[in-house]
Amino acid sequence: MMFFAAVHLIALVLLPSLASAQQQLLSDPEIYEKDFFRKQCQSVQFGEKFITRLDINNDGIIDAIANHGDLSCNGKQGVGCNDEGCPYNFYLQVKEGGYFMIATAQIFGYDFVKRFGNMVFVFKMAPHYCDRTDDKECQMTVRVRGARMVTISKQ
Repeated sequence: MMFFAAVHLIALVLLPSLASAQQQLLSDPEIYEKDFFRKQCQSVQFGEKFITRLDINNDGIIDAIANHGDLSCNGKQGVGCNDEGCPYNFYLQVKEGGYFMIATAQIFGYDFVKRFGNMVFVFKMAPHYCDRTDDKECQMTVRVRGARMVTISKQ
């Protein structure tokens, strides 16, 4: 089930173990996500960046990321977006076929870059995720290992 409320970073820690233990595999997260919003919204439009497909865990299999900031529901852009960013759902594809969600995060965006030979996310987040009270964006570097997101650094 998806939630529109702001999801805190703790979801990055808790959801991976829940995802692999209890979720049924989805044939395609793009179909799943779009069908969900088609049921929730009388009119919905999806942008080009609603779904991004890339290998997020360095296993050679293409995974998927859903960006709720790149959709319009009943004329409102960015379902679930607020002053801490927009919800993103991260899905891994298994070699037998199908996908499962490993994490959801409320972020402004991300860069996907190579560090020390591995691809990692640099999440752009609200400052309090880096234990700060200023207004400078938090940059959290996260690597996907197996079916878990592991925080490498925060600044």
